[in-house]
Amino acid sequence: MSKSQRPATAMPAKPEFGYQSSLESTDLVKLQPKQGLFIDGKMRTPSNGKYFDSVNPATEKVLSQVPLANAKDVDLAVSAARRAQRKVWGKMHGSERGRILFRIARLLQERAREFTVLETLDNGKPIKESRDIDIPLAIAHFFYYAGWADKLEYAVPGRKVRPVGVVGQVIPWNFPLLMAAWKIAPALACGNTVVLKPAETTSLSCLLLTEIFMEAGVPDGVINIITGAGDTGAALLGHSDVDKVAFTGSTEVGRLIMKSIAPTNKKLTLELGGKSAQIVFEDSALDQAVEGVINGIFFNQGHVCCAGSRLLLEESIAEPFVRKLKARMEYLRVEIHSIRIPILERSILQGARQN
Repeated sequence: MSKSQRPATAMPAKPEFGYQSSLESTDLVKLQPKQGLFIDGKMRTPSNGKYFDSVNPATEKVLSQVPLANAKDVDLAVSAARRAQRKVWGKMHGSERGRILFRIARLLQERAREFTVLETLDNGKPIKESRDIDIPLAIAHFFYYAGWADKLEYAVPGRKVRPVGVVGQVIPWNFPLLMAAWKIAPALACGNTVVLKPAETTSLSCLLLTEIFMEAGVPDGVINIITGAGDTGAALLGHSDVDKVAFTGSTEVGRLIMKSIAPTNKKLTLELGGKSAQIVFEDSALDQAVEGVINGIFFNQGHVCCAGSRLLLEESIAEPFVRKLKARMEYLRVEIHSIRIPILERSILQGARQN
């Protein structure tokens, strides 16, 4: 049979992917219609009586109402943290602080499924990421710093280690519970007390965490959780009795914070968004490198402070690598839900179509 007579070989159809129903039931999470501010070991109503909705981004249904803290609430939280640091936590032996941090980790481990479901409901990330990454890493973080609490002198040999004091912390929405663990665990291990403000869109897992703090025996005032938007965060970070500021968020806001505290004696830690580079050389295993690039830029839908948003390739492999990368990206799954698109996002999409 000549080549022209041979039947054409059909290209294999591209496989269709879909999502199966989650094995986790939302019945695991029992939310009160209204949340409270966690100040001095108790849940309190906001002094102005104002609340805002925390919404499930997948369905746009209201999960619960969250307090809108003002400057008065911030002052109460900072004052409680100061008392606790001076009278209790700062004087406590490291081994005792470690015991309480270990207890937090174990209790969080016991309620991991509940926190997993709540994190996905409130944040919108896939249940797999909450279950396999966010919650286990938050637990591990408390375990890790519990072990350091009575060994701080080994961290900086030859220097006397002492607490900074009261730490004001503001975290973003992309890893709500994990970011809270990153901020709270090391501060407590070193003898500091904390006033933390989670992102206004994802406050619920941090507020549920207060139940664990109380059960673990954290003394009143050592950890305070206040909720609200930008004004609440500004009141906290600008409070005169806060000794250190820890902020994770946008570069733009980070610059404003840096300028505002420059004339003060406050210490500062900023974790801002970056443009991390992924570099691939000619002698790399290209297929594995493609997987690394995909994970580096698309993990958590790209909402990662160190997402690999720049790709630098050696010229000799640029063409085949880009071809492989495009082919791999064809298999990424995107779920489109019939929900209302905010006006800003709609205008961006329309502009993209026009261009």
